[in-house]
Amino acid sequence: MITRQLLGTARVPGGEELKLFAHDRDFMIVLGHNELMSTRMRGSEEALANLTLDRLKDRPAPRLLIGGYGMGFTLRAALARLGQRGHATVVELVPEIIAWAKGPMAGVAQGCLDDPRVTLKMDDVADVMLLAPEPYDAILLDVDNGPDGLVRADNNRIYSKSGLHNARRALVPGGVLAVWSAFPDRAFTRRLESVGFAVEEVEVRARVDANGKGKGPRHVIWFGRVG
Repeated sequence: MITRQLLGTARVPGGEELKLFAHDRDFMIVLGHNELMSTRMRGSEEALANLTLDRLKDRPAPRLLIGGYGMGFTLRAALARLGQRGHATVVELVPEIIAWAKGPMAGVAQGCLDDPRVTLKMDDVADVMLLAPEPYDAILLDVDNGPDGLVRADNNRIYSKSGLHNARRALVPGGVLAVWSAFPDRAFTRRLESVGFAVEEVEVRARVDANGKGKGPRHVIWFGRVG
């Protein structure tokens, strides 16, 4: 029987402890009893990028802001479709997440952080949105388990009305805010609408099998379009 191997721990600023485990060829990042992300469950993180870029087909050189590196699945999926003129700014708060990506999980990252189309910012994405010098075509947020601040209480400000107003101001006309969640939240849908987004809620599966069929738990992605 193969047991999990603890590879590292990280303290989220203002939040809880994360643990990185290896299990055979898979990796998982765990918060308490919650498995936040895993190499076995990558489908919805890839969908976050792919479905966002589907909504930006008219933009030949999209500028993306990705909140939360995670295991890099959203970034890698975005890079596969951005073209040579596109750009992705990745914002990550926890230094160990990047250290793991360049260390034990380098095979998963596949050098995506070294791509010349990528800028890495070690910061809070709420502050990056507030202080954005130029608007983005899309903002992709996957910084928590959903719009409820499980990993870090301060993440609630990202999903508050003021945080969503900041996200809206950081987008170009017709830009898209995409928010990943492990669960539906009708109150959050109404909050997005209340600050002026045209909202679309899409259900996606946590993983995709060899035939491209969705499997596993159902996750949610909200897409808010700026008028």
